[in-house]
Amino acid sequence: MRQRSTGFTLIELIIVITIIGILAAIALPRYITAQRDARTAKAQALYGSVRAAAALAKARCELDLAALVAVPAPTCTAAAGTVNMDGTAVTMVNRYPAATAAGIVAAAQIVAANDGVVIAGAAPLTITMNGATAAANCRISYTAAPLNGSPNIVLDATNC
Repeated sequence: MRQRSTGFTLIELIIVITIIGILAAIALPRYITAQRDARTAKAQALYGSVRAAAALAKARCELDLAALVAVPAPTCTAAAGTVNMDGTAVTMVNRYPAATAAGIVAAAQIVAANDGVVIAGAAPLTITMNGATAAANCRISYTAAPLNGSPNIVLDATNC
């Protein structure tokens, strides 16, 4: 009596390895594209957050200047000062958040370690997404407002 062998034959093993290789070749580019799309979406979300924070800080500063809000000591002046945003002191320049960690970064509540970004510079302040293909082309730059002007907030997500 002959004992029947169990297991894979060499041909079956080669076919399985080939199928896995084909699936990997198809899935890898889609995975890379998904990562790029996620970084782009994160950059766009942070851009919106920075714009909204600048607008809210400006509104708070204007309210302080008009004395419409009862605060202990309004310190937002036409040129400099601070505003209180949800218990956080935000440094202001020309009625908008300064291009510093105590300015727009505090106003937008950006935490580099938690948000996966690198924050650097001051003129302009740049917020760069971690893991970008070209860091210079996946960032937000914030330049403080000039006198009687508004801040320059630029999103570059061309190569995230």
